[in-house]
Amino acid sequence: MSGEDKPGLSYKARRRWSLVLLLIGLPVYIVAVVTVVNWLDRPPIWLELLVYVALGILWALPFKFVFKGVGKEDPDQSSD
Repeated sequence: MSGEDKPGLSYKARRRWSLVLLLIGLPVYIVAVVTVVNWLDRPPIWLELLVYVALGILWALPFKFVFKGVGKEDPDQSSD
């Protein structure tokens, strides 16, 4: 069965998009978050830490389907 019979992104496409998200998207997101937090008056350190932790987890949730199974062997590749 080829990967095009399945709905959604293929394994290779998920691997490529995960690299794009990690190498380009994540640094851009980090700069944006730090910039926005710096615009605010300096909150207490515990609140600032809580904001960074929450936003650090939040960025990956929309892309969960891209990262799922990327570290495993290609399921579409036949093992000979």
